[in-house]
Amino acid sequence: MNHATQTPSPSVSGGGRKRVPPPPSQGRRRAPARRRWTGQLAAWAFLAPVVVYLLAFYAYPLYRNVDLSLRNYTVRSFVQGNAPFTGFANYTKVFENATFGPALWHTMVFTVVSLVFQFTIGLALAVFFTRNFRLSATLRALFLVPWLLPLIVSSSTWSWMLNSDSGVVNAFLHMVGLGPVNWLTSPDWSLWSVTIANVWIGIPFNLVVLYSGLQAIPSHINEAAQLDGATNWQRFWRVTFPLLRPVSAITLLLGLVYTLKVFDIIWIMTKGGPSDSSTTLATWSYRLGFGNLLPSFGPGAAVGNLLIVMALVFGLIYIRVQRRQGLS
Repeated sequence: MNHATQTPSPSVSGGGRKRVPPPPSQGRRRAPARRRWTGQLAAWAFLAPVVVYLLAFYAYPLYRNVDLSLRNYTVRSFVQGNAPFTGFANYTKVFENATFGPALWHTMVFTVVSLVFQFTIGLALAVFFTRNFRLSATLRALFLVPWLLPLIVSSSTWSWMLNSDSGVVNAFLHMVGLGPVNWLTSPDWSLWSVTIANVWIGIPFNLVVLYSGLQAIPSHINEAAQLDGATNWQRFWRVTFPLLRPVSAITLLLGLVYTLKVFDIIWIMTKGGPSDSSTTLATWSYRLGFGNLLPSFGPGAAVGNLLIVMALVFGLIYIRVQRRQGLS
């Protein structure tokens, strides 16, 4: 007699039989997906103001500046928006202009001298203030005054101090038996005058950043070097300064970008004169675009774009150096 063999269902509970868990409900599946979607939506909501700000105040002005440099804009076409496309003709005009060479040289001198003295004096003051003494915090706060003042106030003050007739600097020179110097009206001194003012204004920034970098260096490293018999100069040059290199690099990069675009100090003190002796690319760009009755918007924008490219090149160099140091 044949008996039908029945396979026990796995879903029926019994001795030794496994229970198959019920399929997960759709509600449990949707909950994590809904939470992820809500989190992404919240992240984009927080990010949206920053994106709008960057597009409105960085991307669009940069696009407009590039567009200005590639078209022949006049006052009429600037308003109506029908300027003809000229390609790189504005850049050719800039390179062939007799002012380009001196302006580029003045920009390089102004930038390099400012960076060297701002960094050197700022580093010396930062090292000085690492020693705890009475009134240290008060003196450090006083050194921040040039950085906190509006540039128009600082520039006007230096313009008054360096005045040939009534300035306090020439008055001091007269007291020590020296003749007056035409700081702002002499082609030999005008560039150095605005450079001195810019150095004075930029020292506090270097002081604050480098002082923070020195505070981050562990004290036991210098103590170990001192126990090994290293002098103060050896400890600074072989221990402190190498450890401060990342902070120094970003300080110099930010100072470079800022100094390349310095306009207010030079324009208030000398307006780029006399005879273009203190004209830099920044002041020349402004004068081309806004300083004449018949402005040259295209060449002015082209000079501004050259400054942007210069800052971008140094920024890329900094990133490349940092990557090499990270891989080594």
